Amino acid sequence: MALEIGRAVVVGAGVMGHSIAQVFAQGGIATGLVDLDETKLNHARILIQYNLETLAEYGKIEFGEIPGIVSRISFMTDLREACEGAGYIIEAVSEIPEVKKQVFSELSKCCREDAILASNTSGIDVFSIVEVVRPERLIIAHWFAPPHIIPLVEIVPGEETSAETIESTVKMLHRLGKTTVVLKRFIRSFLINRIQNGMTSAMWEILQNGWATPKELDMAARSVLGVRIPITGIVQGLDFTGLDVVNDIIHSYGRHNPLVERMVEEGRLGVKSGRGFYDYGELTEAELLRKRDLKYLKLQDFLKELDSDGII
Repeated sequence: MALEIGRAVVVGAGVMGHSIAQVFAQGGIATGLVDLDETKLNHARILIQYNLETLAEYGKIEFGEIPGIVSRISFMTDLREACEGAGYIIEAVSEIPEVKKQVFSELSKCCREDAILASNTSGIDVFSIVEVVRPERLIIAHWFAPPHIIPLVEIVPGEETSAETIESTVKMLHRLGKTTVVLKRFIRSFLINRIQNGMTSAMWEILQNGWATPKELDMAARSVLGVRIPITGIVQGLDFTGLDVVNDIIHSYGRHNPLVERMVEEGRLGVKSGRGFYDYGELTEAELLRKRDLKYLKLQDFLKELDSDGII
């Protein structure tokens, strides 16, 4: 992989950038971490060392690997120098459109014409605001904090992004141990942030109206969502509820959901009918409930061991 992309460059040494650079270095790739602020670069160096020591303490890497990993990261303030020979560049600068426009303008001037140019934006439509030579190589690769632990990276192509750029990005991330999901097209906030935004909106409504305290709300979320979502996700959770029940709940709010209504009409009620959003094959409802519940119980016990009901 190192031969395929030559070097990697991460632009921006903040919360996301330092950790993304660390992942590339852990993958054996020489990486330039670029920031105009030397103070940020020095802080990034310290955080990377702490991150690696935490991973070693947990057994994910060996302590003896740390110096080699760090040595693969060059902490730089000169973007042009950093991009020399690099085949993959990802910006992780502030979520300010003008800043991103400036970064990509500079990258387009100083990078190899075959280098992939990626953005770690959490939702900005960079395809409509930045200009680069050969826009088919422009792509969004949205990592999640902390990047050196959270496995998912959302891949978002623009209308001009080539299939080759998508494939190369996915292959590279898989070799770095990441899980990817490729969106069919750009949508604001992508998948996970779109869901999180809905939760955050509800959280503000609850707190501003004094319906619960922050501690009560977090306890409730951990007790329910913290057990359900890791096992059934969001969509499959509706299969366990029963899509006929879900449909009735939607109607009780005076709303309609054509997708759910159609599935109910077709008899796809979820676990109880053997098919919903998922096809459960020959497994019976009782078997599926047992599998789910055993996992719920195991996760609850694990969370108790972590003492996850207090302040971290």
